[in-house]
Amino acid sequence: MSKTKPFRVLGLDLSLTSPGFAIVEVKNGNPRLIKTANFTTDSSTAQALRYEEIEAFTLLFIRENKPFDVIAREIWPPSRNYAQNNKIHGCWAAVERALSRYGYEVGEHLTPSNVKKTVTGNGSAKKPEVAEHVRKILGLGEDYKFDSDDHSDAAAIALAYLIREGLIKK
Repeated sequence: MSKTKPFRVLGLDLSLTSPGFAIVEVKNGNPRLIKTANFTTDSSTAQALRYEEIEAFTLLFIRENKPFDVIAREIWPPSRNYAQNNKIHGCWAAVERALSRYGYEVGEHLTPSNVKKTVTGNGSAKKPEVAEHVRKILGLGEDYKFDSDDHSDAAAIALAYLIREGLIKK
C-alpha cells in the first residue's frame, strides 16, 4: 500500500470586515476540512489599524497551521468605487506581508463566479448554496454548520482550486 503525502491548500476569502481562511487537505483524492477561521474587524477602528490586526491574525494562523502546498485567493473585480478597491487591496497586502514572513505567497487567483461555478455548477450561486455544496464535497453532514459565510467561502476557494487541478472530483 503506497502512502501519499497529504496536499494542503489554504483558501482565502479576504475582506476588510471579516477575512476568511480555510485549510483543505487532500490525501489519495479525498478532501478533508482541516480548519476554518475568520477575523472580524471593528468598523470604528482606523482602517490602517484594521490592516495591522488582519496581518497579526494571519501571522498567528500561519504559524499554528502550516505547512501549505498552495495558497489560493478569490480576486476582487475592480470597482469604480476607489474606497472599495483601497479596502480590499489593503487587506490583500496585509495578508501577503504575513505570508511572506513564512516564505509563502498567494499562488492562485480565482474569480468569484469561477469558484461558484466550479463548486456548485452555477456561477451565480448564493452563499447558502455554496455552503451546501462545500459540505457535500467534503463529506460533512447536512447538520454541519459553518460559523460564517467567510468559512464556507474560503473552503469553496480551496475546493475550486483542487477540482480545477484534478486533485479531487466534485
